[in-house]
Amino acid sequence: MSALTWTVAAVVTDDTGRVLLCQQGRGTRRYALPGGRLRPAEGPLRAALRDIRAETGWDIELVDLVGVYHLAGPAGEAAAGRAGPLPDVLAHVFRARAAGVRPATDPPPGCRLSWHSPDALPEVVTPLTRAAVTDASAGRSGVLRDVPWAPETVTPAPPPAARPAEEPRPAADQDTRRHRSGQDGQSGAGQPPEQRGEAASPSRRP
Repeated sequence: MSALTWTVAAVVTDDTGRVLLCQQGRGTRRYALPGGRLRPAEGPLRAALRDIRAETGWDIELVDLVGVYHLAGPAGEAAAGRAGPLPDVLAHVFRARAAGVRPATDPPPGCRLSWHSPDALPEVVTPLTRAAVTDASAGRSGVLRDVPWAPETVTPAPPPAARPAEEPRPAADQDTRRHRSGQDGQSGAGQPPEQRGEAASPSRRP
């Protein structure tokens, strides 16, 4: 059984109905709802207010609970770089309004904030974000939903530089090269997973 991580997030809207999203990290990282993990002995309501202010600088007013979302990978799936399967995540997602017309504090570095129309979200959003914004826009409350993990979006590695044509090599020399590669010349063998178009690890943000 994988570990269970408790998190909170919020569909925060402004006066025009736009949704606040955060894009963390470099490259083409996915957009996600603001939020974070619960601290020991902390309830979801308090965690949502604290985490969202800490991450975005915005004070918010919680309206109601959109739903509780369970994120889990396929049974037994292990991500590269991890010793075990992906953790199960249980996320309380709230409907919230931004308090004021500007953030109360400056957001910390690493989170690029932007406002988006609910019906025109960026293409690269987390599965939880898309599901929760859809439910919130439809006016749903108290939703219980399973949401699958999806691979992290990463910036693909640049293609290898073109090489000049090589002269044919003796068969013995070719065997030696295969032995060194360990994979009989298979493409991508021995490279980090992100260079094969795979995610090294899932985003900690659901």
